[in-house]
Amino acid sequence: MHADHLIKDALILWATIDPVGTLAIFAGLTARLDQKARFRTALKATLYSAIILISAVLVGQLLLSAMGIRLISLQVAGGIILFLFGLKMIFGNGAGEDPSHAEEGHDIAVFPLAVPSIASPGAIMAAIVLTDNHTHPISDQVGTVMVICLILGITFLFMLAAAPVIRLIGNNGASILIRVMGMLLAALSIELVFEGLNLFNLLQLPS
Repeated sequence: MHADHLIKDALILWATIDPVGTLAIFAGLTARLDQKARFRTALKATLYSAIILISAVLVGQLLLSAMGIRLISLQVAGGIILFLFGLKMIFGNGAGEDPSHAEEGHDIAVFPLAVPSIASPGAIMAAIVLTDNHTHPISDQVGTVMVICLILGITFLFMLAAAPVIRLIGNNGASILIRVMGMLLAALSIELVFEGLNLFNLLQLPS
């Protein structure tokens, strides 16, 4: 697997999964839970997210083929969506939703932690586009899945350390990190759109 491909995938997936934003959301949602309950919630949220994202890698393209949607079209659409997602991170509240949106009687590990915070629409879209069978060999796809698992593992550790990390960097520090990742995601998403347009022969990119 080429290092530049791995780095690009890692940046896109880090920005869309957004461990820092998830950390802040987790801290707010679990403030009244004891340590064991926080651990169980973090573990379940991570496992649910892994199932969702890996399922997107395995069957996402099959579903698109069944609906007659080409991966090139998804790449362009995904790039646009990821660009808007990046803008939301820059000007909004990050990848996840506000903790107050959690509904009573629901498992917070499922909503809003696993969906839409960790396995966000942007992360699902990125997982499908970055493992396109037509443009990425199996070795690259396996590498991308490993990156997904690694970032989910980091997200799990972030959630376990939510309270001390928030105290260390503060809300302002977390906000700055989220916005920097949003800028990187916006730039990378434009590259996805340009690559898609190039495959459509609508745009000639220099080699």
